[in-house]
Amino acid sequence: MFLRNVTDEDLPIFFQHQRDEVALRMAAFPAREHDAFLNHWRTKVLRPENESRTIVADGEVAGYVSSWEQDGQRLVAYWVGREHWGKGIATRALSEFLVLEATRPLHAWVAVHNIGSRRVLEKCGFREVAHENPPQEDGVAEVLMMLGPK
Repeated sequence: MFLRNVTDEDLPIFFQHQRDEVALRMAAFPAREHDAFLNHWRTKVLRPENESRTIVADGEVAGYVSSWEQDGQRLVAYWVGREHWGKGIATRALSEFLVLEATRPLHAWVAVHNIGSRRVLEKCGFREVAHENPPQEDGVAEVLMMLGPK
């Protein structure tokens, strides 16, 4: 497994990953339509002030990891295609990414029911600092995880 810069050729793979119904339920994240997805990546994610990397595992694009500034916090998110789940790829990718993204504290929102993603964050040193109660308008309860000092 290794990280590399995101290329335009990665975006169709990321698009397909985010269309997977099982993964969407796990992440509690809505899918975007094709044009909206590409526009989001090209205008929001791949900005110079953000860090974004493609995760490559066994010679395939397995997902991505990215960080950005929002509401005065540096946030991190990752996505691994379901065909790559259960192999430790997300944990290794996030761990490697945390060397590139040195900002601390670093935050991540995760759906309460997404135990696998919470474990990835915990293995990489994140701890729970806030719990969204009641759930968001979409019915999803989230936990804010943090790495580093307050």
